Amino acid sequence: MDARSHARRWWILAVIGVAQLMVVLDATIVNIALPSAQQDLGFSDGDRQWVITAYALAFGSLLLLGGRIADLFGRKIVFLVGAVGFAAASALGGAAANFEILVTARAFQGVFGALLAPAALSLLTTTFTDTKERAKAFSVYGAIAGAGGAIGLLLGGVLTEYLDWRWTLYVNLIFAALAFVGGALLLTRSARNRNVVLDVPGTLLVSAGLFSLVYGFANAESHDWDHAATWGFLIAGAVLLAVFSWWQTRSAHPLLPLRVLLDRNRGASFSAVLISGAGMFGLFLFVTYYLQASLGYSPVETGLAFLPMIGALMITATLATTTLLPRLGGRPIVTAGMALSALGLAWLTTLDLDSTFAGHVMPPLIVAGLGMGAIIAPAMNLATAGVAAEDAGVASATVNTMQQIGGSIGTAVLNTLAASAATDYLAGKDPRDPAVRAQAGLESYATAYWWSAAFFAVGVLISVLLYRRGATGAGHGDGAPTVHM
Repeated sequence: MDARSHARRWWILAVIGVAQLMVVLDATIVNIALPSAQQDLGFSDGDRQWVITAYALAFGSLLLLGGRIADLFGRKIVFLVGAVGFAAASALGGAAANFEILVTARAFQGVFGALLAPAALSLLTTTFTDTKERAKAFSVYGAIAGAGGAIGLLLGGVLTEYLDWRWTLYVNLIFAALAFVGGALLLTRSARNRNVVLDVPGTLLVSAGLFSLVYGFANAESHDWDHAATWGFLIAGAVLLAVFSWWQTRSAHPLLPLRVLLDRNRGASFSAVLISGAGMFGLFLFVTYYLQASLGYSPVETGLAFLPMIGALMITATLATTTLLPRLGGRPIVTAGMALSALGLAWLTTLDLDSTFAGHVMPPLIVAGLGMGAIIAPAMNLATAGVAAEDAGVASATVNTMQQIGGSIGTAVLNTLAASAATDYLAGKDPRDPAVRAQAGLESYATAYWWSAAFFAVGVLISVLLYRRGATGAGHGDGAPTVHM
């Protein structure tokens, strides 16, 4: 890192934070706007999911390619291209005259998000090399990564209720402009790394594998698990990823070198991000359903209800990375975060139709937020600590991929389980009775919360088994060397 970047490093953090917030909140900001968009553009309930899925498919399947492109052509230029492309796609979506244009725009948002997200995280990794400053930077980044989904729900509700659903897309023009201008002024252009060669077979294998995996889980939401469009793509995805893993051991220039994955702390951190992504997106989705369908909250009230959780997440994200990680290492912090998150999700199963926000909803949300903050920021820090400069982009992309795939898996699995629970409850009862329907909804939400809690319980076990003892890696001076430009 040169002297110019070092002097402006905290401004660079602000620019990276804006870009990351834009990418993360776009996974949820459109959710609340969907009914209004559907009414305006006239598409069916069956088509509605593709407004969400198109973004997830493109983003999730191309992240590793985007990370390697950042390593190959330079992080600054890829960051700026990603910001401009994301803005253009958002403008297209906001102006969409029909369903096809809207879905196309969302797919292009995912494409450029797959360039922007790994470039942003690798810039953070290479800008902050001092242990204490790195901890502060990752506490901010981790808080944004964790809270972005909830912020998206709040912002989506405000924009839809007071302006128009199209502003859930147009608002990205503001974020992208800030990121582009800041990046152009503050970031230093690095020379093209001639040592990095694009692994074309590996790129095709992993992109097709991740696409098939995300598409298969997306189909599970609209089809049964025994439908060919579900299990066929899931099997294809698993086979393609297995072949990709084999190819990485043979390729002279692997897309995802195994050295990035095989460090114990890094592998544990990738697993933690995957699990927290599955549980977190499930929490956002079903608490939103509960607040609106069971308690009658407006979109804005629903978004505001997540603010205490966001505050708790930010507190532990900061405390965990700046104070606890250097002293304790990842194992006790991430393990405690998994346990707190599991407790918060299990607590949410006690909610009923008479629950109040202050007495019943807010306490478990705060507990879950405290847990997620203790998972995400330290895990993202350790997942990119000690990575060689030429691998910074692909390591950063792997972190984002884990969160995205976790969210896709969690949403599909939890939606299916929740729907089955509601169907089982309605068996033998009158589905026209509003009280019966309301209770069926509660049963479905409780099922989703229990399974989300189970995800985090598995995370406790994985964290205990995989993380090395003691203060290592990014949290301690004796760990792996930090990355320098």
